[in-house]
This record gives sequence, C-alpha cells and structure tokens, in this order.
Amino acid sequence: MGLGQETVALVGPSGAGKSSVLRAIAGLLAPAWGRIRCGDRMLLDTERGTSLPPERRRVGMVFQDAALFPHLTVAGNVAYGLPSASRRHRRDAVRPVLERFGLARLEGVRPTSLSGGERRRVAVARALASRPELLLLDEPLSSLDPVSKAAVASELSSYLREMRMPTVLVSHDFSDVLGLADRVAVMESGRILQEGTARELLEAPASSFVASLTGVNYFEAVALSRGDLTEIRATAGVVLASADPAFGAVGVVVYPWDVALSLRRPEGSALNSMTGPIGRVTELGNRVRVTVASDPPIVAEVTEGSARRLGLAPGVRVVATWKATATRLVPKAGGPGRGERATA
Repeated sequence: MGLGQETVALVGPSGAGKSSVLRAIAGLLAPAWGRIRCGDRMLLDTERGTSLPPERRRVGMVFQDAALFPHLTVAGNVAYGLPSASRRHRRDAVRPVLERFGLARLEGVRPTSLSGGERRRVAVARALASRPELLLLDEPLSSLDPVSKAAVASELSSYLREMRMPTVLVSHDFSDVLGLADRVAVMESGRILQEGTARELLEAPASSFVASLTGVNYFEAVALSRGDLTEIRATAGVVLASADPAFGAVGVVVYPWDVALSLRRPEGSALNSMTGPIGRVTELGNRVRVTVASDPPIVAEVTEGSARRLGLAPGVRVVATWKATATRLVPKAGGPGRGERATA
C-alpha cells in the first residue's frame, strides 16, 4: 500500500476491516504480512523485517470518538501532540494552532462542555499540531447531527486541500467522503472490491455491493442488439432498453434521480418501466428516496412535493419509469464487455 500526496477513503460496512488498516498504518497493529510506504519512507515491510515503532512513523490520527482527555482543557489536548518542551514554549506553539482551527475562544474549556463538532475539530487540531507526515481519520463525520456534519465536512475539506498531506480516512457512508477524497476504495471483509474516483464508482460500480454503497441502482442482465437500442433481459422476464451498445452479460446502472414514479404507466418517451409495491420511503433533506419492491427492485429519488401528491407510502403500488438514455451498461466479469460482440 503506497501513499502519495492525496486523500484516500476506505468505504465499507462496519466490520469490513477499515479501522484495522488505519491501526496498521499507525503502528498500533502488527499485520502478518504486507508493506506500507509513505513517500520515500518505508513504515512496514514484513518480508525485510522492517517495522517502525508508532513514535517514529510521524502519523497523526483522529479517532472515531475523538478520544480527547477529559481532564485537560482544549489547549491542553492540542498541546499534548506537541514535542516535549518548556511550558511556555508549548503555550506559544499551541496558540497559532488554536487560532487556525477557530478554537482560541475555547482554549480553557474541557471536552465535556463541547459540542460534537467542536470535539472533532479539537481532535483534528491535536493530530496536526505535531506536524505529521501522514494523517489518519477514523469515521471523521460519524455521530454528528446534520448541521455539525456539514460544518465539519466543509472545514475538513478546506484543511485537506490546504495541507496536501497524505491522508487516509475510513467511513461507512459513501456520501461522507464526497468532496474529501481524491480516491475511494470500497472494502468488504478486509478486501478491496473496487477503487477509483467517486465519479468512477458512481458511473460504473463493479457489483451490486458497490452500487448499494454509492446509492445507485444496479442489477445484472443480458444485453442483445436491437437496431438503434440495446435490449436488456433481466430477471423474471423483464425486458428493458438502453442507448449504450453492449452484448452479453452486463451490469445495469440507473441513477435514482432519473427514475420517475406514478400510480399508472404514463405516456411519453420513457421506454423502461417496472411495477411493484413500495417497500420503503426514506426522507433525505428535501428529497425522498423510495424503494419499489419490483423484480429486480428499483430505487427512485423524488421531491417531497411529488411524494405528498402521489401519496407515496409502503404498500402503495407504483410504476417506476426511466429513459433508455438513463440506462447505463457496464462490463460484468465473465461476459463480453460494453460495446463488444460475442463471436462463435
């Protein structure tokens, strides 16, 4: 695992092994085998017997629960990350750090009196006070209310762009890493399933698992050329259409915001439709995400006004429609890829 001047996000469900990767990089966990390199420095190489102790790795780590010392003030917590020096020197060194992170007015306050967002900000300031060469962030936006999450995400994005420091962050929520990470790696059971930019994962998820994390619809099908369009045969005899050229086994990707819902099949240019009862309705700010229990299931994202007007609720039978141009086809392992033709 090599780290450059970028931010890499490891995304996956709880128990996927993401936090173990951070602990291994920090030197808090000794893996049986592997290599970890930061720039020109080799932190771990099990084949050569190299393993720098944590104090020599120059790593700053922000734990999921912030892990602040309750008996120390904000200034004391931030100063803890500074090299040993006189009290006056540490006080002078910590002041610009507090000002940089907007914590000067809170320097004498203890962690129990801070909000969740303020505690997270103190933890980041402490991690960076020692001028590390590598920053590790364990679920930096978890357990925050929507307002605090938005504020901390904005501040963190600004810090990461300014520092251009090698950074690894882990999260169980794909939306939390948008705007923060240069690259995203999806993990399951300790293995990386797919890696790329957030846009690449959104546009071409490699599996239904990756698609579920990114929040897009994905199902497997067989594609056949039919004139100007590609015919897609999915489960239960469902036949759809795509404007993408393909032949053979494919993955079908449809963005939820491209799916329209109605109580009966509408007239128009939308060639694709699935019918079924609503299985789940989830509010997302001023949008509503609706899961239709069709075969295969499809998720739509509509406005609050549309949801109220249609009376969308679990059990209500609806028709989900979308255009052929909104049906993306991606290669599926084991079959001809997009734009290819099978040969006899």
